[in-house]
Amino acid sequence: MQANTQTQYDRLDERVRRWIWQAGWTELRDAQARAIPALVDADRDVIIAAATAAGKTEAAFLPILTNLLRDETRAATVLYVSPLKALINDQWERLGTLCDALDIPVIGWHGDVGAHRKRRFFAHPAGVLIITPESLEAMCVNRGSTLATLFRSLRYIVVDELHAFIGSERGMQLQSLMHRIERACGHRVVRVGLSATLGDMTLAARFLRPREAERVEIVDSASAGQAVQIVVKGYLEQPARIDIEPGLPSPELEDTVPGQTLDIARHLYDVLHGSNNLVFPNSRRQVEIYADLLARICEREGVPNAFFPHHGSLSKELRDDTEHALKDGVRAATAICTNTLELGIDIGAVRSVAQIGPPPSVASLRQRMGRSGRRHGEPSIVRCYCVERPVARDADLSDGVRESLVQTIAMIRLMLARWVEPPRAQGMHVSTLVQQILSLIAERGGCRASALWDMLVESGPFEQIDKPTFAAILRSLGAADLLMQDPTGLLLHGQRAEARVHHFEFYSAFNTPDTFRIVDAGRTLGTVPVMRGLGVGQQIVFAGRRWIANEIDLRHRVIHVSADAAGVPPVFDGASAMIHDEVRREMKRVLSEHTPVPFLDATARTLLDEARAFFRVRALARHAILRDGRDVAIATWRGDWINDALTLLLRAEGLNASNRGVAIDVRAATPATVVDALRKIGAQAEASTAKAFARIDDANREKWDWALPDDVKRAAYASQNLDLTQAVALARELAGTETANLRADQ
Repeated sequence: MQANTQTQYDRLDERVRRWIWQAGWTELRDAQARAIPALVDADRDVIIAAATAAGKTEAAFLPILTNLLRDETRAATVLYVSPLKALINDQWERLGTLCDALDIPVIGWHGDVGAHRKRRFFAHPAGVLIITPESLEAMCVNRGSTLATLFRSLRYIVVDELHAFIGSERGMQLQSLMHRIERACGHRVVRVGLSATLGDMTLAARFLRPREAERVEIVDSASAGQAVQIVVKGYLEQPARIDIEPGLPSPELEDTVPGQTLDIARHLYDVLHGSNNLVFPNSRRQVEIYADLLARICEREGVPNAFFPHHGSLSKELRDDTEHALKDGVRAATAICTNTLELGIDIGAVRSVAQIGPPPSVASLRQRMGRSGRRHGEPSIVRCYCVERPVARDADLSDGVRESLVQTIAMIRLMLARWVEPPRAQGMHVSTLVQQILSLIAERGGCRASALWDMLVESGPFEQIDKPTFAAILRSLGAADLLMQDPTGLLLHGQRAEARVHHFEFYSAFNTPDTFRIVDAGRTLGTVPVMRGLGVGQQIVFAGRRWIANEIDLRHRVIHVSADAAGVPPVFDGASAMIHDEVRREMKRVLSEHTPVPFLDATARTLLDEARAFFRVRALARHAILRDGRDVAIATWRGDWINDALTLLLRAEGLNASNRGVAIDVRAATPATVVDALRKIGAQAEASTAKAFARIDDANREKWDWALPDDVKRAAYASQNLDLTQAVALARELAGTETANLRADQ
């Protein structure tokens, strides 16, 4: 070891060093060496940011366990918060090998863990408790009076996959829970964040320790020098072989999917069979389509199926089967998956990653890429598949600039430049505030409004809420029969809350959709959203196989199925990802250039050449407002938070506007009327933009929005999903530039 690394290694407890030696390690990785002085004395909050497979878990726990071993009674506790149950099981096994040798208990905590293990922890709270925010919430609600005893020796809170929490309702829930637990145990607890993808360390530190971000130490490891091989393959859209006609028997899936889907599936089979890989389509429906097509190719080729679906609607048993197939090394296996395998579940060495369609974000692409090439000396291999429509020169803007392909190119270039999206952490999150109000009342058996304000707002994470808004929220909860007040002023649960707070669905901060279970001969395959028009005899593709619905139990929401020769995938709910400003700016730079992009195949190069020609012909480097038949397109080259805000502001001016990605479409308008509207928007004070809130079609987006005043939930929606300030500034900029262009063109 190098001298400095050796010095840090020597600070570890002898029993920890012995485990490292027995594990066959020859040196500590960069993040592991640097985390030792930051964590071993439990005197500061720390963020450890390092590449996937860089040993972040060990980086945190080698010094943490050394600290715990200083107390010979082994009474100290560590809370390890994970975003997924599957990660809990994975880290439970991983930490167990280390902690067993140190006589420190490790307890995984979720719904599948036996009650006897949980009772044992309540009787002797010590060691490492690995838990989700939802299970931690349940503990606060159901054992509020014992929190001080349970966590009196709590020394660290470790948050795994920190980036997965920042800016979300679930993240605010976690912030609130960490603060409440610190208050309950009566002392400051060290907070540790682990992540492979953090775009802004200051914002990440502000999430981990609100109001004291400057005191958070950052361990940002630059040790990921892994070689990368990337190829982007382009495809033109092709029609399906046949159209589905109502009333006729369901045809084979191969006959009904677009032709390019068959081509992509065939290419995936040719390059992936015989090795372990991950394939990321952009939806669970696409997962099912590709898993089925690839399984059928295996069948036609006379080889065992090596392609398995993996997504959140499948049963735990089926997901475990796929993970074990990837990990055990007995035979080659490829998972067709959603982001369920994007996070750090241990699936062993994966040779390559495939991405079908644009990645959801640069951070997601980087996370997925880091799953491959883990064997020493192997590169990380990424294949991206992009589909575009055949178009003429008068195509609309999105088709003309080949938006899918160019977005993928832009994200790859930003990833290679080591840029990722910074977290958005400025939202009000009032729905989660409602949940935390009800939870805190359950924990304490009642609460005064002043105590709720102090715990959740004044010293807690909901600092964007002012007193008038907080009072309006409490009044609205009272009107919804979620709160009541006794003669002494104590706030208690209303009748409606009593029926909800102790139900398991209360513990999550987000909505869970209504679903049916799919059952084959008593075996649950998974769940699907409530399907419109579902009937006996309907054929579906699920879990990578084809089924027919034999019986539908509406009361218990069960679909009984059996194997069938045909079927179509169910439609799952899901929202498109929000695209960041920098990605759209990079897209414009890609289109403005003439230099070739080295990682494109021949078809993708041709598509990019066509897009660049369209960009030049339509003068998109100079013009932002384009006539498109009777409509107008505003090429903003901004992210969706600005585009959505500007769309609402345009609607408030009476225009029929829609955010279409790289551009905002305005129906039945002229460039002059659009410029006039932009000029009005750009001239108004930000406070007057509130009239645009009325254009939000449905503000009931989050779990408890139904119980909030309209103005509060609309303001909350805007704080999380819109950038009104930048939208007004963009309107001002576009109005000035396009007015000059209109004059020059006359």
